[in-house]
Amino acid sequence: MGEESRLAAVVALAQGMAAAHSSREAWRAAAGGARRALGGSFAALSVWERELGRLRVLVNVGELAEGEEEFPEDESYPVHQFAEITEFLHERWAGGGEPDAWVETAQGPEEGRAGYCHQRVAALRRRGRGCCVVAPIVLHGRAWGELYVARPVGEPVFGPADADFASVLAAVVAAGIAQTERLEEARRLAFTDSLTGLANRRAVDARLDEAVELHRRDGAVVSLVVCDVNGLKRVNDTLGHSVGDRLLERFGTVLSLCGAMLPGALAARLGGDEFCLLAVGPSADEVVKAADEVCRRAVELDIGDGVACGVASTQDPIGPVRSARRLFRLADAAQYRAKAERAAHPVVAGREGPDDPVVRLADEPSREADGERRRFRGRHAPG
Repeated sequence: MGEESRLAAVVALAQGMAAAHSSREAWRAAAGGARRALGGSFAALSVWERELGRLRVLVNVGELAEGEEEFPEDESYPVHQFAEITEFLHERWAGGGEPDAWVETAQGPEEGRAGYCHQRVAALRRRGRGCCVVAPIVLHGRAWGELYVARPVGEPVFGPADADFASVLAAVVAAGIAQTERLEEARRLAFTDSLTGLANRRAVDARLDEAVELHRRDGAVVSLVVCDVNGLKRVNDTLGHSVGDRLLERFGTVLSLCGAMLPGALAARLGGDEFCLLAVGPSADEVVKAADEVCRRAVELDIGDGVACGVASTQDPIGPVRSARRLFRLADAAQYRAKAERAAHPVVAGREGPDDPVVRLADEPSREADGERRRFRGRHAPG
């Protein structure tokens, strides 16, 4: 491959990783780009999990051997079997060198050269591959993992120039991984409540839109629990905002624990003293049971005055749910009624007969509904 072709391959690899929308897409782009750039039939990207003492394969691309998967669940190898990632790299760096790539062949090490890893030689033979080039990936000044590209038996063996090029590709991959990690952290922060660590309103809106669309298309059961923490204003006014924050954090933990009763449920803080659980799949009764557990555990907190919970589920008689907004209004109206009545258990939309007051309230024009909510709050609500 000429200089211009290699430069084009590097650019293509970098662009492929930059276009990725998730870690998995970035891993696939990295391994696939390196495979094409080096003319290999197979490539893999692995990460060194220091705390577990293993090299775990993240992705395999190209011609897969028997037992290999694109995104393996449990393909990992003890690091002591691949000592070069700890010993060779450390010794090379300690001497002021760079983490260079190297070549292995199915024939084993050349005469006069110690093989870095006999396990790799055995793996090449077992999988019908003739040679491989291994390039360490260094991220934030530490060995992160490795890039591995192989060719089948009968193809030209990788040479020193290929190893040098693989080191360049590994550096590009490291830069791409760093960018992906920064973007994912930014996305995580954008959809996370900073005080409680739960999802935030933006995350709920996005997930609820998807859930309602799934309900309209496939009939999936979608349920929403909206909770209002009682007594937060009193706690803030008498004990201080730091204690109020602790109340919100502790209730967030309660909500998360109860949400675990519903597989795949999203626990979120909507803002202020309002929280919610969004469940897709579990029955309405299962969701009500989880909401009841939320109410029970909230009362046991040593600060605050419990919680008001409202539930709305597409499995209950609430009429057609064609938008996320309607389901939210139903759960919100149920919560307001629970607040007004100081209910110790969740109020569930649609379970009080054909003229259910919660459904009627939610479906009224917004101005009238807001007025009704104020009347609910003004009757007995503790604030």
